[in-house]
Amino acid sequence: MIQGTGSNVGKSLLVAGLCRVARRRGLSVLPFKPQNMSNNAAVTVDGGEIGRAQALQALACGVEPHSDMNPVLLKPETDTGAQVVVQGKRLTSVRARDYAGLKPKIAASVHQSFQRLKAQVDLVIVEGAGSPAEVNLRKGDIANMGFAVAADVPVVLAGDIDRGGVIAQIVGTQAVLDPADNAQIAGFLINRFRGDPSLFDDGYRMIEARTGWRGFGVLPWFPDARLLPAEDALDLAPSGDGPVKVACLALSRIANFDDLDPLKMEPELNLQMVLPGQPIPGDAALVVIPGSKSTRGDLAFLRQQGWDIDLIAHHRRGGRILGLCGGYQMLGRSVADPGGIEGPPGETPGLGLLDVTTVMQGDKRLARVQAQHAATGLTVQGYEIHIGVTTGPDCARPFAWLDGRPEGARSADGRVEGSYLHGLFAADGFRRAWLGDFGAGNSVLRYDARVEQILDRLADHMETHLDCDGLLALAR
Repeated sequence: MIQGTGSNVGKSLLVAGLCRVARRRGLSVLPFKPQNMSNNAAVTVDGGEIGRAQALQALACGVEPHSDMNPVLLKPETDTGAQVVVQGKRLTSVRARDYAGLKPKIAASVHQSFQRLKAQVDLVIVEGAGSPAEVNLRKGDIANMGFAVAADVPVVLAGDIDRGGVIAQIVGTQAVLDPADNAQIAGFLINRFRGDPSLFDDGYRMIEARTGWRGFGVLPWFPDARLLPAEDALDLAPSGDGPVKVACLALSRIANFDDLDPLKMEPELNLQMVLPGQPIPGDAALVVIPGSKSTRGDLAFLRQQGWDIDLIAHHRRGGRILGLCGGYQMLGRSVADPGGIEGPPGETPGLGLLDVTTVMQGDKRLARVQAQHAATGLTVQGYEIHIGVTTGPDCARPFAWLDGRPEGARSADGRVEGSYLHGLFAADGFRRAWLGDFGAGNSVLRYDARVEQILDRLADHMETHLDCDGLLALAR
């Protein structure tokens, strides 16, 4: 089990790389994360949803993602509450202060999923969540040491030297853990070192001496990590310096933003995240309104930034707008949530750029799909993960055809489009044709193959700098 000294220290990528290392050595391997918090989810082969990072780790293993790989997924809906997904299905929504009371009820599902995975393969590599140093959360823990001790899984603690203070990160973690939890830790590794790793030799030896733990190496910075699907919205960053500018709104509850990943790799694009307080660039050819875990809440957030005014101006200048899932819903005339599924019951005026309306309904649609893009006839493979039904006159001009029925909508002038399809840009032929309308259709990028190449380079990188033999030998 790879645990971290904090959130976003690179645990997900370390597990993905180690999964690929094990697979290349002929081991059958699966990833597992007991509890995850993310609004970037993937639809699994068994019709559930898990964190996007576990889907990437499954790819590193050469298998389809399954809901057992991430049995508890928390999807934040507000600053104080989240939707709870257990073994791929929505269980309830709960306030943060009440979640501790729910954990004993779902712990059995966590261990059930883990045992099922163990029975299938040679090796399961587990990812922790946040940090075990949050000892105030230790009671009833199912994400870090609580799980590791109960399942008797050896732990390697990863520290992020790029943040600074990595000696204190690791030594301090040992200092606050109780003896039983410390006994579960088999060693440590240092992640994200920039420059000559030998410059940290003294610090590395100091950690070994202070903790008594075995060191498994210092992993230098891996630049291509930014091109792999990210799970945390904190990882969103501008990408590319091509002549065609694409702007994406960084909504407060942005979800399934891996839709952007293929665009990050396109050499002719300059993908910019429009952060809160920033205007939408006036020279953007395309503005993307991404998915959201709280459509009505993010509509209010969007208006607070003045982006509604910018979008109208962008459209008036002849610019294109694409809304995906929650972004599609926002483009319509109204979004109604009579049952209070995503927040307080009520109805919110939309942006009015598409002649459609949305009503939130209790059943969540979770499905892998294959559709035909209406304008080009090209095949798009993706997934749907949403609540809400959208109808209206502009649906008569669909974005795509799905099982013979219209999907999504287009405005009469063709410059505003909306769709519930996630992952559509991973289809090379469609992406190239669609970007051709913006003068960016000359790419030869093969997205899926590129991701596989990066995972192989990550495994090479880890084999070079870490004691992978020692790490794999820890397994019991």
